[in-house]
Amino acid sequence: MLEGSYIISRELPASCEQEGPWIYNTFRVVERSSKRRLEDGEDVASKKAARPSDVQERQEKMEGLHVLPVCQTDEPDDQPQAEDICVLSAVQSDQPDQHQATGLGGLSAVQTDQPDNQHQAVGLNSLSAVQIDQPDNQHPMAGLHVLAVAQTDQPDNQDQVEDKSDSSSLINQLGRELSISCLLHCSRSDYGTIASLNKSFQSVVQSGQLYKLRRKMGIVEHWVYFSCNLLEWEAFDPICRRWMHLPRMNSNECFMCSDKESLAVGTELLVFGKEIESHVIYRYSILTNKWTSGMKMNTPRCLFGSASLGEIAILAGGCDPAGNVLSSAELYNSETGTWISIPSMNKARKMCSGVFMDGKFYVIGGIGTGNTKMLTCGEVYDMETRTWHVIPDMLPARNGGTGGNETSAAAEAPPLVAVANDELYAADYAQKEVRKYDKEKNVWITLGGLPEQAVSMNGWGLAFRACGDRLIVIGGPRALGGGMIELNSWVPSEGPPQWDLLAKKPSGSFVYNCAVMGC
Repeated sequence: MLEGSYIISRELPASCEQEGPWIYNTFRVVERSSKRRLEDGEDVASKKAARPSDVQERQEKMEGLHVLPVCQTDEPDDQPQAEDICVLSAVQSDQPDQHQATGLGGLSAVQTDQPDNQHQAVGLNSLSAVQIDQPDNQHPMAGLHVLAVAQTDQPDNQDQVEDKSDSSSLINQLGRELSISCLLHCSRSDYGTIASLNKSFQSVVQSGQLYKLRRKMGIVEHWVYFSCNLLEWEAFDPICRRWMHLPRMNSNECFMCSDKESLAVGTELLVFGKEIESHVIYRYSILTNKWTSGMKMNTPRCLFGSASLGEIAILAGGCDPAGNVLSSAELYNSETGTWISIPSMNKARKMCSGVFMDGKFYVIGGIGTGNTKMLTCGEVYDMETRTWHVIPDMLPARNGGTGGNETSAAAEAPPLVAVANDELYAADYAQKEVRKYDKEKNVWITLGGLPEQAVSMNGWGLAFRACGDRLIVIGGPRALGGGMIELNSWVPSEGPPQWDLLAKKPSGSFVYNCAVMGC
């Protein structure tokens, strides 16, 4: 413990709640006294006179540091992942009251089993990386899990100089480039707290620059967004196993009761629906934690198939406002906010599913014009040649029969398909089985069963998605007066599926919409 200091810990309301500006989990706060207690016999004048020498001494120590200090916490291997990663901590040392306005009170704390004198050596005048013991495959962040930011004693007359340098270098002693590099390796669940440090950090986070650089470096974290209650959305981080609640959508009853599609692309969650006179798109941004509307497609549609790849997404088929089944398609770029029409499919279809596989966009199933049966063919769009090709008999068998069974297609959900590691999988809700698509032979192979609690109504109310290299099933048993939602995952490998229960909580057990965002 630093001499002459004290620590106060308290619980904050979850910053992802509606009244907060960020969709992130509850953090613990470490606050230090803004003024060091005077030693016996020490007056204010002697204290101020000693400050410049203290600062100079610490700067000299900093000049001799060539690497970021790394420490490992002594925690057992069986600790939950949520306790092991994604922690942002800050140590604030003696400085005038003006410094407290920079927002360090919003930081979370990490406690390690180390002597007090080791805590003093870590974090002062530097950025400390703390690596927490866990298997290498549990986190994609290459071991940087804790960002420790320390502010040291500064004379009162250096406040303005510090503010100016902070805007350009973020972390003064490291410089802007190295500061950005460190932030890139933090979990995205910590970015809300990082933005609360000051306006400079807030600007960097809200600009989206970090996510663009992460994408170029191949750093991606996948979160699952889903809605089990109308107009309400939740997010789940499968790495840290954290729940987050998005602000409630501000829309009318017509939109609430209309058919809706959802799509996550870049740093945005798009929800498509219909209001009284027209189709509408609500867009949620993780950069601002706000919903906005007003975006327009080239061709308004619903009941379409869609999928995203990085910052782009493709929507194909569906119905126009007059109810006509469409063959048209368009591409959305989330970085530019633009919609571009692309060539139309060979067959018009609605209530179809879309996926990206091997860099190409696939559309599977759906109902054609004047047809009450599900289409058995699929189509693939090559973005390089800008052409569509039909794939006969690509639809997986449903209800234990053939793809063209006599069951009314309108009563069934669109095909439950997902792509993990460029392999296509499907969930048969009736047989409660998982199947894998053989690209070479154009056949489906049964792998094993779905989780026991994967209950649906003809496929409706059950979410089957890919989340990075794993498959996710979201659903729960039906219950009067409430229910339980479960998230099960499986990383495809040899042998039948072995489902891992990631989380469960009391909630509506019918999943209205679901999307996975990777950024």
